[in-house]
Amino acid sequence: MKRLILLGALLSIGAMASPPKAAPLAEGPPPSLIATRTLATLPPYVAGPKVTGTIRIWGHGSPKHDFVGDLVRRWFSEFQRGQPGVVLDYRMYGTASAIGALTDGAGTLAILGEEISPAAERMFIRAHGYPPTKIEIANGSVATNYFDYAHMIFVNKANPLAKLTIRQLEAVFGAEHRCTARNIRTWSELGLTGDWARRPITPYAWKTDVDFALFFRERVLCGSHRWNPAAREFMPVTRPDGTVVQHGQLILEALAKDPYGIAISSVVFANSEVKALPIAWDAKRGFVTASDETLIDRRYPLGRIIPAFVDRAPGKPMPPVEREFLRYILSREGQTALVQDSGYLPLDRATLLRELDKLK
Repeated sequence: MKRLILLGALLSIGAMASPPKAAPLAEGPPPSLIATRTLATLPPYVAGPKVTGTIRIWGHGSPKHDFVGDLVRRWFSEFQRGQPGVVLDYRMYGTASAIGALTDGAGTLAILGEEISPAAERMFIRAHGYPPTKIEIANGSVATNYFDYAHMIFVNKANPLAKLTIRQLEAVFGAEHRCTARNIRTWSELGLTGDWARRPITPYAWKTDVDFALFFRERVLCGSHRWNPAAREFMPVTRPDGTVVQHGQLILEALAKDPYGIAISSVVFANSEVKALPIAWDAKRGFVTASDETLIDRRYPLGRIIPAFVDRAPGKPMPPVEREFLRYILSREGQTALVQDSGYLPLDRATLLRELDKLK
């Protein structure tokens, strides 16, 4: 209760003042060929009937790092050409604030930097009696920091293991085996022979109660809170000079010294002593590595999905201003801006059309 009261106070303060100007982030790499080809298949934006009002956007960003500020401002500038009666109120104070603002009405559109947390969703449901309406607006990146890079599974380069399924990952990293028959604790259970067969598996991961781990818990551990008790957890470390070493880097540095370890991290932190494994939903669907193509078409199981949320009561129409703005985001123009002004990847045509259908 104290936390909810504090959140409400913070939201009220934020609603009375514009956010301070944040330092711009460095531009990401140019769009890949697959992203460019995907954009060409998307339907263009055709402005609907004129709407008026204010879009109050809360979400991904902070006063210090304006992760998506350029993107949101470009979106709105282009959108306003067809809808001049709409005003933007932009308050990107962070993903943690977004659903709280939507819950108490300070915001009308929440743009998250990751999947919604179970606690935030429960808070909204307790207040309204129904969940917020989710609209997928982007795919996470392969390896761009702050743009939801894909989770990857690494082993030491000396390890002969070549691939893993999601259910094998659950059995290795989890403790409850909710979706598998049993836990896996030795390399022989993953098919390795010889000296490897008798060796225990040592998992490496970030601290299991942080946001990164929440995604893995929902996607891989079937919602379980219980991790393999042998897992070694890492958090970012601040050096005496003030620089920060990310947990993903620390994880792979530790794995480089452990032939019998297995780790969750990102290719952005990879070193020459580790290798990333292809992953599959199941063996029948094929093993793939993370790439722009496999994240856009959703074949890679550990890719991230970027959502927006609105308050839409069951049986009621989508709020018209937010509906029209989301129609723009889910268009060739909106997705082109997304690719050019952020580290995110676009939705493919089938996904985008499915999300557009939710707005009707």
